Amino acid sequence: MAAWQQTVHSPEKEDWPGSQKGTHPVTSIPQYIFHMIQIFKKIARLFSYDIGIDLGTANTLVYIKDQGIVLREPSVVAMKGDKVKAVGEEAKRMVGRTPGSVVAIRPLKEGVIADFEVAHNMLRYFIKRACQSRSIRGPRILIAHPSGITEVERHAIEESAYEAGAIKVQLIEEPMAAAIGVGLPVTEPVGSMIVDIGGGTTEVAIISLSGIVYSQSEKCGGDALDETITRHMLAAHNLLVGPRTAEDIKIRVGSAHPLQQELQMEVKGRDRGTGLPKTVTVRSEEIREALQDKLDVIVSAIRQTLDHCPPELASDLYDRGITVAGGGALLRGLSDLLHEQTGLPIMISEDPLSAVAEGTGKYLQENDDVFEEE
Repeated sequence: MAAWQQTVHSPEKEDWPGSQKGTHPVTSIPQYIFHMIQIFKKIARLFSYDIGIDLGTANTLVYIKDQGIVLREPSVVAMKGDKVKAVGEEAKRMVGRTPGSVVAIRPLKEGVIADFEVAHNMLRYFIKRACQSRSIRGPRILIAHPSGITEVERHAIEESAYEAGAIKVQLIEEPMAAAIGVGLPVTEPVGSMIVDIGGGTTEVAIISLSGIVYSQSEKCGGDALDETITRHMLAAHNLLVGPRTAEDIKIRVGSAHPLQQELQMEVKGRDRGTGLPKTVTVRSEEIREALQDKLDVIVSAIRQTLDHCPPELASDLYDRGITVAGGGALLRGLSDLLHEQTGLPIMISEDPLSAVAEGTGKYLQENDDVFEEE
C-alpha cells in the first residue's frame, strides 16, 4: 500500500468528513479543506450583500437582493469645482438653471462612462443611500451594460464600481437583463426578442437557451429624441429650449405613429433673434415628423436583427412577437409603428422603466454563484 493511502489512527480526534469513527484517511483532508472554505464563504456572505444596478444614461436604479428596487434617480451630478453639490433628482432640477460656478454633469454618454471621476462619485452616493450601512463590508454588485461596448468601456464600468466601494463586480448585458426583467423565457429553447430603448442606446437582441443569439446596439435613445426636438424648435420656431423642456415636449405631445386625436401644447423658451421670452404652440404632427429620422434608426436596428435570426427561431418570433422595454417604450404609437414595419406582434412591458433593474435582481435571486471566482 502506498504511503499516501495509509490510514492514520486518531482515536482522540473527532470524526473527520468521509472517515470511519476514530480514523481519517489522508486523502480526505483536501475534501475537508474544501468544506471549510465553503463554510467561510457562507459566513462572509452574512457580512456583505448583493445589489443589481441599471447604470443608465438617463436614470440609475438600484435593486437589493430579497428587497427589490430601492432607489430610482436621474444619472446627474451637480459639481462646484471638484466638489459634489447634489446628486440625482436634486441635481437634475439644476440642469440649465445653475450659476456659473455650479455645473450639472451627466457622467454617462450613450450608455458608457464619459466622466470616470464623477461617475464613481455618483455610484458611491447611490450605493450609500440605497444600502444605508446595512453591512460592515461593501456590496457585491451586478451591473447592466450596453451590449455593444468595448473591453475598455467594460473595464471603466468595473473600476468605477470598485472605486465606489464594491468588493466584487460582475457585468450583465442590458438586453439579457431586460429580457429577464420582463419575464421572457430566456432559459428555454425558444426564440425571444427584446428591444430596450434607453436614454443613450437602443438594444435589440434575440435570446434563446440563456444566450444572446444576435444583438444590435445603436447609439440612439431618449436623449437623441430630446436633442432632435431641441433642434426642431430652433429651426421651425426660432425658439431656444433646454433639455428639460425638450423632454417635456416628447412626453406630452411626442408620438411615433398617427394618433386618433392629435395633441398640442404651448412651449416657452427664448427667441433667438430678440433674446426675449417667447411662447409658441406645437402640435404632435410636427414633433412626430421631426422624430422620424431617429425612429428610422431604431426600426432599422430591429430589421437587421430579424435578418440575422436563424430560421429555427423565426417561427417563435412570429408567434411570440417582440417585447419592448426602456423609457422609449412609453412613446405614443410606438407599438403601432413597429407592428407596421415588421408585421410581428408588439408587446410593451408593464413597467418598461424598471425592466433592466428587475432583470439584474431576478438574476441575483436565481443564481447563487454570480460572484464566485471563475
